[in-house]
Amino acid sequence: MLSEFDKPYNPKEHEDKIYKLWEESGFFNPDNLPNKKGEHFTIALPPPNVTGSLHMGHALNATIQDILIRKKRMESYQTLWLPGTDHAGIATQNVVERDLKKQGISRHDLGREKFLEKVWEWKEKYGDIILDQLKKMGASCDWSRTRFTMDTEYQEAVKIAFLHYQKKGWIYQGERVISWCARCRTSLSDLELEYQEEKGKLWFIKYPLAEAPTQGRSDDFVVVATTRPETMLGDSAVAVNPKDKRYKNLIGKKIILPIKNHEIPIVSDRRIEMDFGTGAVKITPAHDMLDEQIAITHKLPAIQIINEKGRMTKEAGEDFDGLKILEAREKVVKKLEELGLIEKIEDYTHNIAKCYRCGTTVEPLRSKQWFLKMSELAQLAMRDVKNKKVKFHPKKWEKIYLKWLSGVKDWCISRQIWWGHKIPIDGVDDVLDTWFSSALWPFATLGWPRAKSKGSDLEKYYPTQVLSTARDIINLWVARMVFSGVEFLGVSPFSDVIIHATILAKDGRRMSKSLGTGVNPMDLINKYGADATRFGLIWQAMGGQDIHWSEEHVVAGKKFCNKIWNAARFVLKQCQPSLKSDFGSQKKSDFFPGGKTSADKKILAQLKKTQKQVDKLIDKYEFGQALHILYDFFWHDFCDVYLEESKKNPNPEVLARVLKESLKLLHPFMPFITEHIWSKLPGVKNLLIIEEWAL
Repeated sequence: MLSEFDKPYNPKEHEDKIYKLWEESGFFNPDNLPNKKGEHFTIALPPPNVTGSLHMGHALNATIQDILIRKKRMESYQTLWLPGTDHAGIATQNVVERDLKKQGISRHDLGREKFLEKVWEWKEKYGDIILDQLKKMGASCDWSRTRFTMDTEYQEAVKIAFLHYQKKGWIYQGERVISWCARCRTSLSDLELEYQEEKGKLWFIKYPLAEAPTQGRSDDFVVVATTRPETMLGDSAVAVNPKDKRYKNLIGKKIILPIKNHEIPIVSDRRIEMDFGTGAVKITPAHDMLDEQIAITHKLPAIQIINEKGRMTKEAGEDFDGLKILEAREKVVKKLEELGLIEKIEDYTHNIAKCYRCGTTVEPLRSKQWFLKMSELAQLAMRDVKNKKVKFHPKKWEKIYLKWLSGVKDWCISRQIWWGHKIPIDGVDDVLDTWFSSALWPFATLGWPRAKSKGSDLEKYYPTQVLSTARDIINLWVARMVFSGVEFLGVSPFSDVIIHATILAKDGRRMSKSLGTGVNPMDLINKYGADATRFGLIWQAMGGQDIHWSEEHVVAGKKFCNKIWNAARFVLKQCQPSLKSDFGSQKKSDFFPGGKTSADKKILAQLKKTQKQVDKLIDKYEFGQALHILYDFFWHDFCDVYLEESKKNPNPEVLARVLKESLKLLHPFMPFITEHIWSKLPGVKNLLIIEEWAL
């Protein structure tokens, strides 16, 4: 037994074997757990996209959830960590379309039915890659309950939810300005946009007054600043803030729209920012959401000059019809320069909205879409946070959540793609926004709406207890799950929301493959092992602040594994002459029996203190702090001090006791090495995964 400890711990020799042992034990499934406490603890894994592969955010989030699940399992809860994947409508369709393009064909060549067959083929081949990677991380999910948002039962749940909203009169079709991706040819919600900082220009354009008293005077013009001069071809007005003294005498007058050469009004509106540009803003109702609202207030016409293909329309004028947007911009600027109507051009850096899946610049344009009314649903989502039925950790994220909901617009739920949940209305070819279906995740995965009988998964495991997720989908997903749970089951789907840190590159930039700043957690696992990778992630997770990633902490995790390994070897060697079947067993009341040295008593007291601290910190979701305390106890108090002193006069019972209890505490953080060492201890009867928690 001890001979194995004569060589360094090699995770590659053990981790796959240990994971297979866990799977074969059946203990990932709560139905198979012994010593059931009678209480349930459930986490629904945020479903990764079937197109995805494990990134550092996934790895951190999975480790956090696994820590909670493993601790609760050891506390004898009937513990369910329910996994699954999301069909990711736009992303998956794009991936399959790219594959088809390599073959020289498009989805239109195949037709809808054949294309969807290709998507399903792709999903069956590649869709579970990320789940397999989660297993490499040590994720102890109940894989027998794995769900997919396009499963037959899940599709039924989505249909029932849609028809429920429709019956209540909350779903309607309307034409309004939405965010449009000309590449994907679909609408996007505001939350599906990614903003990239770009260097551009700010053009200051002169709009001549229709009744100018004297040609050539400076007050013959209103100067408007814009980053998109081509959209002026669809202007219906120029707006100023009523408090802006510069334009007080011009409100209500007419100006000439350059190039189009027709009159448009000057209107006043409190929504205009006086400190942007000149304080006078062009209003293009068909291509800007705020402009659309201003146009409704002032009864201005909406002129669509950009179509769904990202080309200029006939409404833009004969000279621009059919041009690409940037081509039209160049031509508009040239004409304005010829007319002497450009006052100046400045360099300007601003954020540009991009499609979150293909990276194309998004166009705001008017489109007929399906919407879900949000007024009453937003109230449901806010109510359960305000009354503390749903708590955010850290608490600061609660304000972000409530602020968005207080001003939320009706939700554009239709998408003009083929892959996804088809809108259940005759004659409609659109599919539902992916987030519409994922909003049902905590209960549709448990059999809703069919499973209503006593003892069903829905009855036992809903509501779940904890959601751990990233801050960028607080509004996109968290809020929508809350109001969905309350609307359909009368109770929020979880009581605690952990918003974990965002992992950035060491220099503070976002992690990105294209930028060369990304880190693949699978590379770390292959190099250092899963336990060391988990250690490196949690060690840096000290609250809600962003993590500037440093691999040195994974290296430290690898060294800590070796420390645990060597300590176990020493303890087993010291206990070898007096090994008993009850190795290290000890009742709590026997913590300080007679015959203990001062060093023995001190380490046992430190162990007890550490147990209480770690237990409390995990329950408070302060995982990094818990790991730091546990590390300090094991490395310094136990190894550096007590083991050194034990070389003179070892106490086998205390050595064994501290090792066993330390392995229990370490198990949620570093499950592989602790399970393996546990299996080498004499007299142990159970896998560590179901051993009783330290307290």
